[in-house]
Amino acid sequence: MKANPPLILASTSSYRKMLLDRLGLTFRCVAPNCDESAYGGLKPDDLATTLAVAKAESLAAEAGLIIGSDQVVDLGGEILGKPGNRERAIAQLTAMAGRSHRLITAVAVHESATGRTEVTTDVHTLQMRSLSAATIARYVDYEQPFDCAGSYKLEGRGIALFDRIDADPETADSNAVIGLPITKLLQLLRRFDFELLDL
Repeated sequence: MKANPPLILASTSSYRKMLLDRLGLTFRCVAPNCDESAYGGLKPDDLATTLAVAKAESLAAEAGLIIGSDQVVDLGGEILGKPGNRERAIAQLTAMAGRSHRLITAVAVHESATGRTEVTTDVHTLQMRSLSAATIARYVDYEQPFDCAGSYKLEGRGIALFDRIDADPETADSNAVIGLPITKLLQLLRRFDFELLDL
């Protein structure tokens, strides 16, 4: 049986690392060498896929299969990034309250030996409840979702902000909303003859 190549996660995200850890994989986390601000002006879907590819390919000097991922919140064509502080988190949730938005999660795999890259995207549509200013402030103060695009953590109390979540019909993979579409990642890895069940 052929040995699987080394895996590198082009991310310092604790959420993505946690999701890969669940699979029992051996991998290294390396910060991508990617200036995300250089990609302004792209549409939400294009931004997510472009950044996922850019992150993976930025570590092309590493030997093995390199995983890049990016997540974009699309609120009616407006891209909401990581808020970074309390004030911006409250502003984002206030703008989203009572509305639906798309959570786009792209994942790319780059094979350093050949220069080949494969990329795919997961899209969830989330309907947020109508929320009072006091409720939004309490949530932000409790969970402090400053490093999360859209200012919520669905794996925590953030789930209570929503009336409905419609999954990507292809996979319905709840891991994607946390930061990495595992089902689609495994599909990409199999294109490079990397089989999780052969470990």
